Amino acid sequence: MARPYEECEIMNKTLLVLRNEIITLISRPQFWLVALGLPILGAAIFAGVGVINRSASASQTVSKVVSSPQEVRPEGYVDLSGIIRQIPAGSPAEKFLAYPNEAAARKGLLAGQISAFYIVSPDFIQTGKVTYIRPDFNPLASSSGGSGSFTWLLQVNLAGGDEQFASLVNGPINVQDVSLATAPQPDQNNILALWTPYIITLLFYMLVIGSASLLLSNVSKEKENRIMEVLLTSASPLQLLTGKILGLGIVGLGQTALWLGTSFVLLNLSRQTFKLPSDIHLPVSFLAWGLVFFVLGYAVYASLMAGVGALAPNLREASQATFVINLPLMVPLFLSSSVFMEAPNGAIATGLSLFPLSAPVAMMARLSAGGVPWWQAPLAAVLLLLTAMLVLRGVAGMFRAQSLLSGQGFKLKTYFRALAGK
Repeated sequence: MARPYEECEIMNKTLLVLRNEIITLISRPQFWLVALGLPILGAAIFAGVGVINRSASASQTVSKVVSSPQEVRPEGYVDLSGIIRQIPAGSPAEKFLAYPNEAAARKGLLAGQISAFYIVSPDFIQTGKVTYIRPDFNPLASSSGGSGSFTWLLQVNLAGGDEQFASLVNGPINVQDVSLATAPQPDQNNILALWTPYIITLLFYMLVIGSASLLLSNVSKEKENRIMEVLLTSASPLQLLTGKILGLGIVGLGQTALWLGTSFVLLNLSRQTFKLPSDIHLPVSFLAWGLVFFVLGYAVYASLMAGVGALAPNLREASQATFVINLPLMVPLFLSSSVFMEAPNGAIATGLSLFPLSAPVAMMARLSAGGVPWWQAPLAAVLLLLTAMLVLRGVAGMFRAQSLLSGQGFKLKTYFRALAGK
């Protein structure tokens, strides 16, 4: 059993490592380039958009003053089938001009009375054939032209002049989803509400992986420079790893807060409304769970990446091996649109949110969608905490002279055996 002064000494060494990591990281120009570069880039984009909008408004004003209104000519039609008897109420009477035959329509086209004309074939009921004739060659215009309005004209006349019946034939059903779930459901017509789980999934993936990657880079460089060997003579592997994770985690959390705060300020300065739609429910508890799962997810993946850095001979090989380590976090990202947006409480989504290696991203996606049973988030957090403790102790065993000085290529089999303590 450790004595009080020994426990104090252990804590002091961990704090020393923590402080050293913070000072070392924030003293690098690259860190400030990334930390301040994104806010500066965002400010530049907002400023550029503002200038473009003001220029566009000025151009529109000048255009309205200088330019003359463009003449809009009607279109003609030749009804050889005899089905057109009236023009729908929604279309102006002068939009279409009737001609008795093709020769008369061509004469009106050459005289500039119409911009183009349609010929409805005599067997239209059987074939649906309509010919569209215009004076110029324009593939885009000829493929669409005014066909939408003319199609509606034909549909109304085929329905005997009943516009409501023609509308129902054109769109026979209007399905309205009714959910029996107790949690508020997002508005199906609100794109932002529907895509909120995907946005949250992507955001937490970037936050966890981005912060954990700092430790991978740090360990790999210290191993290549042989600084790691010197540090291990003064602190135990567990003290060293714990101090590094806490130090880099504090810096990563501060950098994330800086980015989010800058985004909020930029949106306010740009005079845009920073209000979520009423059907997007992100209560204070969501932010609290977000902090919990970010910290625990960072602890797990930072430890895993530190182990990769300890076994890999250089940063290049370590970076190549991170794909397999990050794969559990990528699965919810791939399944976000088909699972978390359509069935956030289904078996797959629930399983991924409780599995510790995918929980930091999957659980936050489900919480943003709503309707998660109250006991699942605490259970996922406990499982993630236990995993973080086991992984931290397992990776600490890799910080040995045999591993750090081996110089062998990185192998996943060796990595997972070392993680299991073999």
